[in-house]
Amino acid sequence: MNAPHWHLAINHIPVVGVFLVALLLGYALIRGRGELYGVSLGALVLVALATVPVFFTGRAADNALMEMVDLDEKLVGAHEAAATIALIGVMALGALTLSVLWFGRRLPHVPRGVAAMIFVLAVAESALLARAANLGGNIRHPEIRPAIPAAAPPAKDGRQ
Repeated sequence: MNAPHWHLAINHIPVVGVFLVALLLGYALIRGRGELYGVSLGALVLVALATVPVFFTGRAADNALMEMVDLDEKLVGAHEAAATIALIGVMALGALTLSVLWFGRRLPHVPRGVAAMIFVLAVAESALLARAANLGGNIRHPEIRPAIPAAAPPAKDGRQ
């Protein structure tokens, strides 16, 4: 498998993973299930770690794609910029989550307010990851790109 293939195979891990962890954490907050806070936060740290190879296989895929003649470099650049922002966000969220788990390891469970804060950050990070994924899909899938308004048809009398 080459770099673009690896990137396409694993790029869904952070996008889907952060979203599912946010759902689990939201469920735990609604139901008051303190034991699920730690499970959710641990899963969030693992997803953050899994994001690193996704980013770096994307860099390698970018190098491989630059040899293609029909590639729109603006789309690649937009995806790369969004992916960089998403990576910074998910790494910051993972570091925060790991520190919460580390410093709270002697507590029976993570405080509800801290879990709620991480939930809000995870939802925001899900949006950043979804944007990066959508921009990446635009590179090779013109059918999902935003529609470009069609030019107005000429008037019947020949005037513009």
